[in-house]
Parts: sequence; structure tokens; C-alpha cells
Amino acid sequence: MEIKELQKIMQENGVVGAGGAGFPTYAKLTDKAEIILLNCAECEPLLKLHRQLLEKHAYEIMKTFHLIAETVGASQAIIGIKKSYVQTVKALQQRIEEFPGMRLHLLEEVYPMGDEVVLIYEATGRVVRPGGLPIEQGVAVFNVETVYNVYRAVEKQKPVTDKYISVVGEVSDPVTVRMPLGCTLDEVVAQAGSVTVKDPVYFVGGPMMGRIGSGSDPVTKTTNAILVLPKDHLIVMKKQRSSSIDLKRAASICCQCNTCTDLCPRHNLGHPIDPARFMRAASNGDFRDLNPYLNANFCSSCGVCEMYSCPQSLAPRSLLADMKGGLKAAGVRPPQGVQPKPVTSAREYRKVPEERLMARLGLTKYDKDAPLDETLVGASKVKILLSQHIGAPARALVKAGEEVTRGQMIAGPADGLSVGIHASICGRVTEVTDRHILIAG
Repeated sequence: MEIKELQKIMQENGVVGAGGAGFPTYAKLTDKAEIILLNCAECEPLLKLHRQLLEKHAYEIMKTFHLIAETVGASQAIIGIKKSYVQTVKALQQRIEEFPGMRLHLLEEVYPMGDEVVLIYEATGRVVRPGGLPIEQGVAVFNVETVYNVYRAVEKQKPVTDKYISVVGEVSDPVTVRMPLGCTLDEVVAQAGSVTVKDPVYFVGGPMMGRIGSGSDPVTKTTNAILVLPKDHLIVMKKQRSSSIDLKRAASICCQCNTCTDLCPRHNLGHPIDPARFMRAASNGDFRDLNPYLNANFCSSCGVCEMYSCPQSLAPRSLLADMKGGLKAAGVRPPQGVQPKPVTSAREYRKVPEERLMARLGLTKYDKDAPLDETLVGASKVKILLSQHIGAPARALVKAGEEVTRGQMIAGPADGLSVGIHASICGRVTEVTDRHILIAG
């Protein structure tokens, strides 16, 4: 298959990164990719869907991964998977000899192994420059569900209309379910039995980098998990803190231990992100050196500094995120052409064990089986967002009052970086705006 042909299939079928920011997958296809890397590292604690999906559909995903490698002319196809995912590793090993040039790279149970910059170094030894793209190092990274969606688009001509989501935490029956895009978070959580706490909080996307969501929020192509927590849980309390108070706390109690920088995964790969220097400068209003502020652009927001490292429970990640947002709003571009320093020699001793991370955050009791149920759950109505990916929002192709069928393209790719959006249920379009399309079944 030619690159342009596969790109067209991906774009028209709405395939984007099934997690993170939702980068349109077709834009990753290039003959500059020497190595393609399948990410099965489950970056966040408690997430299970990638290992489950890869175990269940090992052949289909490996076949499609091999197709991508052949299409772009990559010499290596590496599956990065944690060695603790024993059953998934066995499923892969049974078929991997059928795909020349493909190999497994077994990873440690540390966080944030699923960060693509960290994963690329672990699997290939290559370092992506600060602010750079993996393809600059000849690498393209795809996650498991994304490749499965490519399989469904290529082999079955089915667009992306549903999402696999793990529901864990304060629920009676943790589960990984398949839900139509645009249904509500409440409908997803309802598939996990009863909620076991009063006034639950939905943490969407994982405990480290996720956000607090509302039960009425719609499921999108990047909704990976919902962690149901009590409202007084440590993670919820951290997320609800005020940045102004965080800054004052940093000024009064930061002990200058430097642990936030010592354990920073990107810093240890040679990137010029230094949370300790930033905290000293920001909390004291010191602007003599602007680099600690400008280099906030290179923070990956993994949360290690804030959720694990700091003995004073300060909030470097949140304050760095505020700085990044402020710089962007002011039109200040990230420093250009920055090259990484050598990888820190102590990096191997500064990795964060996931088991210890969960214990510190009070999550160990939620680390339970969440069996994969692939039965597509129905919905009577959906709210489908036109922007579920990085780039330009899709353009609506339907009007209120029209009847649509599941899988029908209801919004086409816009100019620039964009993909198609499809109806996730059959029904009547009840509302069309520049942000969403409502469908009632």
C-alpha cells in the first residue's frame, strides 16, 4: 500500500491517537520513519485497556503494525510493552515470527514509561530534542488502540465511532468497556456496577495527568479511563488547589532539596526543564534569568515532581503549566533549536516504581482486574464534538432534522491537520453548532 492511500484511509475514517492529545495518525506516516514503535506501556497507573486489547487482538494489531512498517519503509517495528504484562507478552510471542523485522522490547514497571520521549529512549537509545518531534530521530510512535482502529478502517472499512474505556476506583465492578463516542461519562461509569462512595469525583484520563470531569461530559476519541474517587481523596484535593496559594506555599516552605529536578524524567534525558530552579525563581519573583520560565515549555506535565517527588507536597507541575499557558497567551514562542545535554548518568536510579507511586497516592486498593467487555453499549443520544484531535475541527456535513446512520461521516476534515467525524449511533440530528453535533436515537 502507498503512503498516500493509507493516509487517506486514516483521515477519512477519523483515526487519531486514542489517548493524549489525539494527534491525527495519518500525519505520522512518512518515509523518514526508520523505526515504528507500538506503545503498550499504559503510561498512567491503573489503566488496563491497551494490554487487554493487545492480548485479545494480538494478530490483528501486529498485522496492521507490520502493514504500517511496510508502507513507510521502516526497517524496525518495535512493540514496547511492560514485562509485567505476562499474558499479553505470551500472546505476542505466539505470532511474532510471522512478521519479519518486528520485535518486542520489554519495559520496566516505572512511570512515565508511556511518555513517548521516554519510551523512544528506552526502546531505541535515541533522544528526541526538547520541543522536537519523534520523526526527527527517525521514529514514529503509535498506541495500541490507534493501530486497532487502523485495522478496522483498512480491513473492515469501519470508521472510529466508539472508544474503549477502563472504569476503576470506587465502583463495585471495575471493567473496560466499549462505548459510543458522545455518550456521557455517567453512562460509562454505570457499566461498572454501583458507585461505592457518596458524591464521587470522576478523574478522567488517569491519576497523574488526568482532569476532573463532569458526569455530563461527552466521551471523545481520547477518553481512556475514568477513575472514580471520593471527593476528599489526595489526588482530587491536589487538583483543586489554587495556583496563587501554591505559589505562596512554595515561597514559604520549599526546602530547596532539588528532588523535583532530580527525579524529572525529561531532565534526566538532558532536556532543559528544571522544576527546582523554576520554583525558586517564581516563588521569589526573580526575573534576572528568564530561562527557568521559558524552559517551562519543555515540561511534559507528567506530574512526577508534584505527585511523587516533593516532600512538602508543593505543586511544580501545576505552576509550570500555568507558566506555559501564560507564555502561549502572550505569544511567546518556546526556545528554538535547543539540543539536549547528555543523558544523566544517574537516570537508571531515578526512575519512579509504579507500585511505589500507587502506594504513595493511595491508589493500591484500586489496582484490581477490570475485565474487557467488547459488547458495544447502546446510547439514546450523543453529543459528538467536532474537535477531538489536535488541529482544525472537522466541518459539519449534516443539518438539524436529518436522519443519520452509525458510521456515516457527519463532519469532514477541515483544511490543514484534521480528520473526519462519524455518527456513533443511528438517529436524527437535533442540533449542529460549530462545536458539536447532537444526535437522538
